[in-house]
Amino acid sequence: MNGFELLSVAWQGILSNRLRSALTVLGILIGIAAVITLLGIGQGAKQEAEAQVQALGVNLIYIRPGQVGNFGISMGQGTAPTLTYDDAIAIRDNCNAVKEVSAQYSQSFQVQYGERNTMTSVVATEPNYPTIRNFFADRGRFFTDTEMKDNARVAVVGDTVANDLIDGNPVGKQLLIRGELFDIVGVMEKKGMTQGMDMDDQIFIPLTTGYATLFGLNQVTGKTVRNILAQSVDGEDWQAQFQITNLLRRRHNIQNPDDDDFMVRTQVDIMQTAQSITGVFSLLLGATAGISLLVGGIGIMNIMLVSVTERTREIGVRKALGAKYGQILAQFIIEAVLISMTGGILGILLGVFGSHFISNMGEWPTVVTPSSIVMAVCVSLGIGLFFGIYPARKAAKLDPIVALRSE
Repeated sequence: MNGFELLSVAWQGILSNRLRSALTVLGILIGIAAVITLLGIGQGAKQEAEAQVQALGVNLIYIRPGQVGNFGISMGQGTAPTLTYDDAIAIRDNCNAVKEVSAQYSQSFQVQYGERNTMTSVVATEPNYPTIRNFFADRGRFFTDTEMKDNARVAVVGDTVANDLIDGNPVGKQLLIRGELFDIVGVMEKKGMTQGMDMDDQIFIPLTTGYATLFGLNQVTGKTVRNILAQSVDGEDWQAQFQITNLLRRRHNIQNPDDDDFMVRTQVDIMQTAQSITGVFSLLLGATAGISLLVGGIGIMNIMLVSVTERTREIGVRKALGAKYGQILAQFIIEAVLISMTGGILGILLGVFGSHFISNMGEWPTVVTPSSIVMAVCVSLGIGLFFGIYPARKAAKLDPIVALRSE
């Protein structure tokens, strides 16, 4: 019996009980569709996390102050006033692997325009902030070095703030921040959520103006900053991180690295953290979908065992007519693989459709990669082979005399 005849006999065996075969195909179909869809969700989450990190800026380095302890409990990184504007100036002047530096001091305030008001984050920073963060004004402009030196009361509002407070173009209008009047000179481009923060729900003012008018800082603590952003020279991320760390240790008289009162992180560090988190997320999703595939494979084995039992007499007749062990084995393996591959192909189609449906209706990014489709095909083929071998071997080993006597 040639390969085509074996395939034909196997297909007839599947069609002999259409409902049972269809239910078996359904089990594999659901499993493969789940794998494709869940891996698509995981891959989409990974790419979204990477895009958000890239949206933060180019070659970014974050320098944050240390942490305050309260009764032995850490209040979290960034809660201690250990960084100053002088530190930012020193980094700018002494670290040749650093291209740009921008210090920041931020605080939430009630902001008012006419009868409308909102609570938003006011970020006092420097004029080069847009370049470092790759975040520019869409209307109007950002404030200038001259306005920074003059403590000018100018503000650049985020898109959310502009929409919440002002109808029409906000540029040229005035708003109140903590009772102080500021001229709006620009509106930032729409950025959306980045790393859990709404980049559009912010107002940017000159750092010197923030010190002088809003934050209530005296002459002693007046140059404290909440964080420092740096932009490294292309390809010099690690060198810039090394230079900044050593400089701050010298300035803060730190001998033991364990006593660092600051944290320096590169964009690469943040990307690796994001990839690690999304990688675990994808692994968990894949494992969850794999359980359904295992259940589908067990279903194939059960169905094939039932088929062998029901067709014992048929197997006996075929062996009496000269069918060999390998031919009987091949027939039942082919049946299992056909069922599995049919479910796999239909599952791929359903999985791709499901991924696009979730992406369009749920506004959740999904990415179906060719590798996940190839993997699904291989898995469905492997399931058919693995779970079909035992029933096939059982059928091939039947004694023809015993088989012919069965009812």
